[in-house]
Amino acid sequence: MLDTPTTTAVLKLDGLMRSFKQGEREIVVLNGASAAIYPGESVALVGPSGAGKSTLLHIAGLLETPTAGSVVMGGRDCSKLGDDQRTRIRRTDVGFIYQFHQLLPEFSALENVMMPLMILGKPRREAVARATDLLSTLGLSHRLEHRPAQLSGGEQQRTAICRALANKPKLILADEPTGNLDPKTSELVFHELIGLFKSEGVAALIATHNLDIAARMDRILRMENGQLVEVAPDAVR
Repeated sequence: MLDTPTTTAVLKLDGLMRSFKQGEREIVVLNGASAAIYPGESVALVGPSGAGKSTLLHIAGLLETPTAGSVVMGGRDCSKLGDDQRTRIRRTDVGFIYQFHQLLPEFSALENVMMPLMILGKPRREAVARATDLLSTLGLSHRLEHRPAQLSGGEQQRTAICRALANKPKLILADEPTGNLDPKTSELVFHELIGLFKSEGVAALIATHNLDIAARMDRILRMENGQLVEVAPDAVR
């Protein structure tokens, strides 16, 4: 999909390069990776372990800087911004979901989802309403006051999904968001995940090894030799 006057990419990656030194060797992880993610679409990121998927997500989410290339959000090359500006963009425009939920164990499900809103200085009443609405949408209205240790794996990951969406980001970056769940729960959480993304109108780039899940997303990008190649769903099955 190309940018048009009415459709502009939420995220545009252009010629990303990323390499690391290992002793005398230079290891190239990204070698000119380019892609664009548009509003409301869910894009799968596939490829073997070690191909650079997590590195790409970290750079796309402004957690790392590329050796070369650009990360454009909202018309700005964010890869050239300072740490404070990058942090502000992460807080308002980007949501992260990881394989392991990363919930704060001493807080309830409701409080975990409220946290990003409170950090932004939103009124407590607004934070409670937004967190309650998200958790209820994913069937957790009866688990609001439960701490992570009292939740099942699927419930923990649903809570993490809600936390990622709390600030109404434009972009979700997910790294194996159902990879720590059993197949039945993984299928259920994925279905809810995509449904919630669509209803919120958020763009999503989701790294996954589950090729059946990847084939049901809007598009598929595969990491090949440090680059991103768009492939047809049948090509990954």
